[in-house]
Amino acid sequence: MADSADLERLRERIDRIDAELLRLLSERASCAEEVASVKRNAGDPRFYRPEREAVILRQVRERNPGPLPDDALVRLFREIMSECLALEEPLQVAYLGPEGTFTHLATRKHFGQAATLRPLGAIDTVFGDVESGRAHFGVVPIENSTEGVVTHTVDCFMESPLLICGEVVLPVQHHLLSRSEGLEDIQVVMAHPQALAQCRQWLDRELQGAERRHAPSNGRAAQDAAEQPGAAAIASEVAAERYGLKILARNIQDRSDNTTRFLVVGRLETASTGQDRTSIMLSTTNKPGSLFGLLKPIADAGISLTRIESRPSRCVNWDYVFFLDLVGHQADPAVAACLAQLRKSAEMLKILGSYPQAAT
Repeated sequence: MADSADLERLRERIDRIDAELLRLLSERASCAEEVASVKRNAGDPRFYRPEREAVILRQVRERNPGPLPDDALVRLFREIMSECLALEEPLQVAYLGPEGTFTHLATRKHFGQAATLRPLGAIDTVFGDVESGRAHFGVVPIENSTEGVVTHTVDCFMESPLLICGEVVLPVQHHLLSRSEGLEDIQVVMAHPQALAQCRQWLDRELQGAERRHAPSNGRAAQDAAEQPGAAAIASEVAAERYGLKILARNIQDRSDNTTRFLVVGRLETASTGQDRTSIMLSTTNKPGSLFGLLKPIADAGISLTRIESRPSRCVNWDYVFFLDLVGHQADPAVAACLAQLRKSAEMLKILGSYPQAAT
């Protein structure tokens, strides 16, 4: 049996620490209110600064003395910043819904619980909500580690004036959800096309006879599965809780390292943090060597190119627009010089934004 005197001393110590934590949290919140007042007096509308939050969270990881793991401390500090920001300016954030999608989880991971979230039914609607000012920011999926780019998101950037001001990387764990009691009862499996593709091998092996039906999102699939006997959805554990479904099988994705990257879009330009990414859109004439000519300045500058995608220009048949992710900020001298060179050689150059790299 534990020594009661020792336990009592430890509990008293915890009580003192808790009281100090409460005092410091209240002091931090008061500082946030003062920051808001200073910004309003200066006419500065930029209450949310993603680059500052990114630097703070990186410092939390670097300075963590333990025993709490890095990710746990980052979550705690994220929520502290989220609640303090709500005292300055409550954020409205649109995302590809409904509740229970991985985009929903990514949005909460990035903005915390204090932000007001607006679930929308399509990626272009998320862009429209932010463009119109109904939401301060939007969160959309951009690529999956096994299935590649989300073309609808890429296409939206062709016409949208929005900028990328952040990214979220989220490990994806797919579960089979249903009202039914067992796999033998499942006649149809519903999910977003990417989720179905990411679970193809498992479905081929375990549910060969079941119909596979596309849904606008995994959250919508879970909603529908909750209303249809014999139906199942591929979705998250949060979706199972949200829509009252059983988890018939866990982690059915074909790759254990399945990861999806999301982008935060808004009207905000972000300053350099030292660990940034810049996304650009380029087009060139359709002739031999034109793509090489575009990429050469990037290679000559020693800048790392982490992604390149092509999409039809929608203007002329067989003309393409290229989407590139570069390591570095557009204000960095090497990146700035490279972009200046690209402006000379490309028919069109659009900078989609520089933003802090997500921690993985």
